[in-house]
Amino acid sequence: MSAVDSRTLPWSWYTDPAVHRLEQERIFRRSWQYVGRVDEISEPSSFVTTRAVDVPVLLVRDEESVLRAFVNVCRHRGSLVCTGSGSRRTLQCPYHAWTYGLDGRLLNAPRLEREGGASTDGLGLLPLRLETWGPFAFVNPDPDAPPLADVLGDVPARVEEAGIDVGALRFLRRSESEVAANWKVCAENYLECYHCPAAHPGFSDVVDVSPGTYGLDEHGWCMSQVGPVRPEPRGSYDPAGAISAGQFHLVFPNTVVNVMPGHPNLSIGPIVPLSPERTFRRLDYLVASDADEGWVASMLEFDDRVGEEDRELVERVQAGVRSGLVEHGRLLPESERLVAHFQRLVLDALA
Repeated sequence: MSAVDSRTLPWSWYTDPAVHRLEQERIFRRSWQYVGRVDEISEPSSFVTTRAVDVPVLLVRDEESVLRAFVNVCRHRGSLVCTGSGSRRTLQCPYHAWTYGLDGRLLNAPRLEREGGASTDGLGLLPLRLETWGPFAFVNPDPDAPPLADVLGDVPARVEEAGIDVGALRFLRRSESEVAANWKVCAENYLECYHCPAAHPGFSDVVDVSPGTYGLDEHGWCMSQVGPVRPEPRGSYDPAGAISAGQFHLVFPNTVVNVMPGHPNLSIGPIVPLSPERTFRRLDYLVASDADEGWVASMLEFDDRVGEEDRELVERVQAGVRSGLVEHGRLLPESERLVAHFQRLVLDALA
């Protein structure tokens, strides 16, 4: 997709179940997915269940305090082994009581020896690649994918240079929602602030979104936006603090990393396709341990307002592309260059 050819991906790709299935196979089964925080399983023998798009994930800290990740699927008849979170010395599937160690080995299967299958070798839980950035855990179903650090690029360095030590932040809350739009619509809306003056007046009163000031940068799997605070911000949100600019990063395909101006903070989470026209969003919010509670409440209210505005925007887009009468859209070569980069990555993966 060159600067001359400024067309978007075909709109049919935002509604077609066949494209949705192909994306699951060729994008999400081969990519690093944010699945949670390591402090959720801080104690030996603790576990927590989550998902990497359509893959059920089991995160475990074994008795030696080693962090592990498995596909949360019993090797017998496919049941989920665990739900929720807790502490266990073994992991037992509730369907037929196949029991696994915290290292994933199958320890016991009732009647297995009696019925001709004495060996438990090769029947352990399927492991997933697990790597971390500070307190953040990522998994990847693809054993041949590049390391997480290569995919994150300079995002950790940018966050650190802004004065944020991710390891020193405290968890604040987890926000979850669903929107009636394709995941790519959500990602592409995130990747440009061309719409901000019209659609996010409160955000634009605080962050300078004018061309030439609002920074855009694409590098490998990362697409980044940096918006400095206006010289005279307006509105109810006070952005004064050590963090003088907002940072908004998308790590392909679907991990967002946000830093709001003000006091040290970060939110991180996935954009998860549930179906061709429905997307799940999750964000984990973290702030400095000594952050003022009044400022924290104001920041969350500010962020929630922008999120609700975005929900309406992406659902309007989905209603439009669903018609099937308009084949594709157009992209502005500068203001929407991160969207173009994202679409090239999608195209390359599917091709």
